[in-house]
Amino acid sequence: MTEIMDETTVGAAFAAAVATYGDKPFLAVPTSEGRGYLEAGFEISYGEAARQVEALTAIYRAAGYGLGHRVATLLENRPEYVLHKLALNSLGVCCVPVNPEYRAGEIAYLLEHSEPELVIALAARREQLLGGFAESTHRPAIVALEEFSSALPKPLRPASPGQPTSGTPASILYTSGTTGRPKGCVLSQGYEVAAGARYAALGGLAALRPAQDRIYNPLPLYHANAGILSLMAAIVTGNCQIQSDRFRPQRWWRELAETRATVVHYLGIIVPLLLGQTPSDDERSHQVRFAIGAGVEPELHSAAEKRFGFPLIEVWGMTEMVRVLADCIEPRHVGTRAFGRAIDGVEARVVDDDGRDVADAQPGELTIRHSVATPRRGFFSGYLKDEEATELAWRDGWFHTGDVVWRGPDGMLHFVDRKKNIIRRSGENIAAAEVEALLLTHPEVHQVAVMPVKDELREEEVLACVVLRNALPGKEKAEALVQFCLQRIAYYKAPGWIHFVPDIPTTGTQKIQKHTIYPKGTDPRCLAEILDMRSLKRRQ
Repeated sequence: MTEIMDETTVGAAFAAAVATYGDKPFLAVPTSEGRGYLEAGFEISYGEAARQVEALTAIYRAAGYGLGHRVATLLENRPEYVLHKLALNSLGVCCVPVNPEYRAGEIAYLLEHSEPELVIALAARREQLLGGFAESTHRPAIVALEEFSSALPKPLRPASPGQPTSGTPASILYTSGTTGRPKGCVLSQGYEVAAGARYAALGGLAALRPAQDRIYNPLPLYHANAGILSLMAAIVTGNCQIQSDRFRPQRWWRELAETRATVVHYLGIIVPLLLGQTPSDDERSHQVRFAIGAGVEPELHSAAEKRFGFPLIEVWGMTEMVRVLADCIEPRHVGTRAFGRAIDGVEARVVDDDGRDVADAQPGELTIRHSVATPRRGFFSGYLKDEEATELAWRDGWFHTGDVVWRGPDGMLHFVDRKKNIIRRSGENIAAAEVEALLLTHPEVHQVAVMPVKDELREEEVLACVVLRNALPGKEKAEALVQFCLQRIAYYKAPGWIHFVPDIPTTGTQKIQKHTIYPKGTDPRCLAEILDMRSLKRRQ
């Protein structure tokens, strides 16, 4: 094993955990009521999981699945996904999880692009898959999870000879871009184990205790956070992953107490939803030592920690490189969007559009690498069937993250926004996230998405799409929101246009999908219901 544990396989890491922690809990699911999904709850030890994985492995092997094959899965957040993944990876088969939110065209694209030999899906998802098959030229066999048996259809082509290595693909995860088709990130077995090992080595307030911690993660298994980061961290430390079917604020505290969670995962949107609930004793009836996540609004960070009784550790990572950076060592930088410093094995630069280093405290794009000698070590293997996009991301020997950050004199990195969410108005760069964060503190704002619109005089102007809680939309309310901003941020950052909308589309992980708010080619300024607030924007 190396310093980042990237020279081993998923199967070897799991086997080592079973040998050491066989009787310890591995996977758990909270109880539920009326949802028809493991209503009595679920928990399985490493030893029992290993027996089930071995049985699944034998079935796949007997049918001819092995090195070089891909199998797609549509299993939601069920523990069966983890067991099948471990079985398939042990044979050198790459898993391609399907987002259950996908519609027919998206499924068709995934099938044609990744070319799986087989799809394992919940029976209830069969019709959804068939909708994708109707638009796809690649139509592998479908096996319902409930009907899984030794009579598996054989793969269309034979497996490659040999055994899986650290470089063998373990997963292909499709990233949700704002434009164009999603890219398939190929993640090797060594990458996945290294991601978990990095989490296990964070230390400070985020130190995992071998065979003692229970990691509650309500995020989707078909994304890197739950399906790789926390899962592999649990495996390399002999801890238990608690997998809820999804985040529900009404069940959050009850599930934490019931499952005896000691670590929780969050996204930024989770925090205001929890803070918006009526305070109760349940908020302090848990055993949580720390929460780990990203995107908590600076105005809410300290208040949430005080109210809930545990630190919210902000981290940074992405599907292409999920050996996370974290602000977990005291003194932390609470409420500043800080997410850690560069470490051995994750070197970082902050650069301008021409690739030149920017001064401390100045915003620029975060670029990263392992080291000058081995820049891509521990990173994703590349974008499937898109070498051009892979090399573009790796230009100049550094991976370009697309995230705008600034670095303090102490080396601490602070998140600003996605590079594509920077609005350029009259020579000023405006972070959409900053305006969104402010508007979300207004008591009548439920949801908001800020984006640029064209402006003939100033290049771009700020547009805020706003979902109100209960208040009635209208020009008076729009003026009040602009004045609210003008009192708190520089005048040029305030919205010049406001559009009250009934809802804003989000992904399965509750990330706002700005690119779906307006149909392609739409100029929002031409919509009858949009409100022009530019006359209010004057230097104060």
